[in-house]
Amino acid sequence: MHFLGLDIGSSSVKLAVIDGDSGERVANATYPPNEMAIDAPRSGWAEQSPEAWWDAIRKGCEEMWQKQPQLKDKIGAIGISYQMHGLVAVDKDGEVLRPSIIWCDSRAVDTGEKAFDALGSDWCMEHLLNSPGNFTAAKLRWVQENEPEVYDRIHKIMLPGDYIAYKLTGEFTTTASGLSEGVFWDFSENKASDKLLKHWHIDPALLSDQVPNLGVQGEVNDHAAKELGIKAGAKLAFRAGDQVANAMSLNVLEPGDVATTAGTSGVVYAVTDKNIADPDQRINTFLHVNKGDAPVHRGLLACINGAGRMNSWLRGVLSAGGDVSYPKLNELGEQVQPGSDGLKVYPFGNGAERIMRNRLLSAQMDGLDLNRHGLNHVARATQEGVAYAMNLGFDLIKGLGAETRVVRAGHSNMFLSPIFSSAFVNLTQAPLELYDTDSAVGVARAAAWGCDFYSSREDVFRTLKRKAILEPEPALQNQYQEFYAEWREAVERRLAQAG
Repeated sequence: MHFLGLDIGSSSVKLAVIDGDSGERVANATYPPNEMAIDAPRSGWAEQSPEAWWDAIRKGCEEMWQKQPQLKDKIGAIGISYQMHGLVAVDKDGEVLRPSIIWCDSRAVDTGEKAFDALGSDWCMEHLLNSPGNFTAAKLRWVQENEPEVYDRIHKIMLPGDYIAYKLTGEFTTTASGLSEGVFWDFSENKASDKLLKHWHIDPALLSDQVPNLGVQGEVNDHAAKELGIKAGAKLAFRAGDQVANAMSLNVLEPGDVATTAGTSGVVYAVTDKNIADPDQRINTFLHVNKGDAPVHRGLLACINGAGRMNSWLRGVLSAGGDVSYPKLNELGEQVQPGSDGLKVYPFGNGAERIMRNRLLSAQMDGLDLNRHGLNHVARATQEGVAYAMNLGFDLIKGLGAETRVVRAGHSNMFLSPIFSSAFVNLTQAPLELYDTDSAVGVARAAAWGCDFYSSREDVFRTLKRKAILEPEPALQNQYQEFYAEWREAVERRLAQAG
């Protein structure tokens, strides 16, 4: 039996197939080959077409089956990783009513802040473990207030992964972890929050029925099977938001385990067994994934929207005169010393930043000296700025009392860069384990576990390959701590000025 993993990101959809017996990847695809469009009808808005995600899955499958047609009849189960916090609204026929309001959209910040004040900070911290913030529930309220003709036609609202699950099975379902990431979940009551829904006049019937994150959630129906070129009846056996799925991919399942990633956004995600809430609302707490009756843990999440997006922006600007690859950016940055000769980058230009208290800050460079700094300084300072921002998230999580015993990442995206990886390790002052995996492979493995093809956690991760362990270096640690202290002081000053 083989297993299909789908990773629905905002830049592309990644697909992978693993052989269940060997545990090895046997096929993969990415679609579209260039970054998927994000529409911004107004400043601070970000929307995508849910149908475009499904189309990318179809074309990715077509690409894999053209190369290896024997695989398409062997898919026994599917796992889904998806971009978190998005809102998909459909009518009674399952037709999408408006573009999805995705994770980096900032329009509902005020909506969430008003609810936080009205419901009371103490109640929100005890029950939601978060401010309603700029999450899925607040986005739904925004639609209710600003697009009533759309809201009145909504039959179900879904997260992006729920929509893909619907397209696969024809059933409207969600998960407790998904509801928590949308800040619908009451951790004290262990169910969707009646009080929040009532406050916003949201009919609970708009929420889908719950299924487990890890376990059989439904079967691929005839229509979806025909579209994807696979057999009907394959199980849908895993679904989680991208950071929960990334943690799953890295075997980050126990308190003290930390997963990190630096793709379009940068994330530090620490597993805990405690109900931890950040009164400053810079760190968010969601339900983690568990199997069957295993203890349900929480995940503390620090998100930097601008991370890899800052690096890709730089690459795009420089490529106006000809393609500049990421390895070329690394090569340029390696020509200067750590600290980039005083040039600092603040990578906050991709929507409201939660670790910046939901402020919509611009990306900036500071200390640019036209007589000393060149392109190589800009290349290095950009990667160091992202590392500083992620270390800020790491510091905030530790400040809340979460244990950070093991830090793991996939050897991908910005962790392919020696500059970034070195800066990150010497800033966090914690060893970093790099693994040869990604979320598409990880959720394919999880699907095999969810349908009980794998009977134990040991089976799931027996082929997870560690590529390297990066250790802090005392001299670089000292240097980077000094650079970071200056950077953080400037960032906190900007935040205070933003009000």
